[in-house]
Amino acid sequence: MKNYCFICLSLLIVASCSGTKDGTGFDEPSDPNTVPLAYWAEVDQGMHAAVGSIDERYEYHYPPSSGGNDSWSGSAWRGERINIQLKLWSSDPVQDIRVGITSLRSEKGDQISDEQIGIHPVRYVLTDEFLTGCGWRDHDTIPAYLASDMLDNNQRFNLEKNTLRPVWITIDVPSDAEAGEYSGSLIVSFRGGRDIELPVDIKVIDVNLPEPSDWSFHLDLWQNPFAVARYYDTGLWTEEHWALLPPYLEMLAGAGQKCITASILHRPWGGQTYDHFESMIEWTHLGDGDWEYDYSVFDRWVQLAMDAGITEQINCYSMVPWGNEVRYYDRDYSDYVTVTLKPGSDEYNRVWRPFLESFRDHLTEKGWLEKTLIAMDERGPDEMSSMVALLREVTPEFRIALAGGYIEELNDDIYDLCVFFGDNLDKELIRERVVQGWPTTFYTMCARPEHPNNFTFSPPAEQAWLGWHAASRGFTGFLRWAYNSWVEDPVSDSRFRTWPAGDTYQVYPGPRSSIRFERLREGIQDYEKIRILREFAEKTGKEERLANLDGLLEHFTMQEIQETAAGYWLNKAKIELEDLSLWMEREQ
Repeated sequence: MKNYCFICLSLLIVASCSGTKDGTGFDEPSDPNTVPLAYWAEVDQGMHAAVGSIDERYEYHYPPSSGGNDSWSGSAWRGERINIQLKLWSSDPVQDIRVGITSLRSEKGDQISDEQIGIHPVRYVLTDEFLTGCGWRDHDTIPAYLASDMLDNNQRFNLEKNTLRPVWITIDVPSDAEAGEYSGSLIVSFRGGRDIELPVDIKVIDVNLPEPSDWSFHLDLWQNPFAVARYYDTGLWTEEHWALLPPYLEMLAGAGQKCITASILHRPWGGQTYDHFESMIEWTHLGDGDWEYDYSVFDRWVQLAMDAGITEQINCYSMVPWGNEVRYYDRDYSDYVTVTLKPGSDEYNRVWRPFLESFRDHLTEKGWLEKTLIAMDERGPDEMSSMVALLREVTPEFRIALAGGYIEELNDDIYDLCVFFGDNLDKELIRERVVQGWPTTFYTMCARPEHPNNFTFSPPAEQAWLGWHAASRGFTGFLRWAYNSWVEDPVSDSRFRTWPAGDTYQVYPGPRSSIRFERLREGIQDYEKIRILREFAEKTGKEERLANLDGLLEHFTMQEIQETAAGYWLNKAKIELEDLSLWMEREQ
């Protein structure tokens, strides 16, 4: 009798295998496009299973263009997460599908346990197209498609006839795993049929990847706790709301997240998201220039994130909000008041000065002052200069973060600088900032570029490509403005009113990961491996061993990816990375 473990039902989401509208066990949207039945005429009857490519989003109503592989093999460092994509398809209905994996064992009897393995049926969401990037979208006229993206949490499912279902497998190689060859099998079981077995072979290399908390990559995905309250209808900052937040923060910390996103004003970005950001600090004007500030929500949010493992920075938005509006409660009026304050004006200074002094004192008492940054998003030189002048006068202890265009005259004032992808920031300037220990990163957004980006229709390889681009240019990391700013129904329809689908979030309620998020994490792992290999080569005086890798890194540019798909150079570079890993193993 075979000894293998099926990982079946999610602890978070228990779904029936019947009764949902598409008959798969998943409450997915219907395909808005015509089902191409002719493509299935050549498919042999019965269940088909193969190892596919993690670079591909497989279409729901199309059989795969190639059969795929009947096995998987690869290598990994200790502490690394491996991604595998399985594809299942059938021209006939198939019921009660379970995907499991045998124990992964070495010849010496060492084992990677099933607790280190995730089995995630991939679900489909509605997506659209890049078009012109930012701008209002009429979803009644723009074509919609199904995109595979959401990773569900280990459940049984069915296949409707003439459909394909990907399954995403993650294997977390333990940091204390013995080096060597490990073998096992993926097992696909289904009602009325014989199990399909797909061998898996992993070479664990005798090199360690640090824990995500120790990764040098400066990941900054902005969190939106307000979306969680709305989606689950808990009410804002209720105990039920607080109880839902830790798993989202823990999943983000597991990707090496460095920054806590805190809103110190009501709507620092206006109302651009489906769930706008409210202030985590209650401002009350007592009259005669006296103010009172309630930090209780801010304190609890920051502590929650730190407890989850996000501990390096607290980025506070914003002293220069979109529209320059500040909202506070005024006791004289017994109501909330919103005023427009232009940076540099006397009124701006009168309102911000007492807050900065109070905030500094509070953070000092909490022991968080050195971690806290006053953060701005896409603000111009005049506004930034006026804000910096006030900050330097009143509370020079605060460091500053800016995501946006590079402002040369403020370079020495911006500790955490993040520029648009494609801005030709001089590599020597990046190097000088990195030597000082100042985070210097880049970001993608709705307007630019079409490739690479993080939409639900983006090629998955583009997410991993971003880590390689950071290594190529010398950046210390990557920023994305939306970790979980969900749309109205994120598990079904990823489209938004003003931006390409998926722009506003990278993970799903549950929390459930995505193909995008896992590939982004993979690229960060690669960045760390490149860093470690480079340090080893320098330490041993064998820098020339990295010549091939350095040559490949030259191709991770904005210009190149407009002409060549991300997967082309990514996969070539990964082969070289594996060769260097084996070289380091031998040389140690």
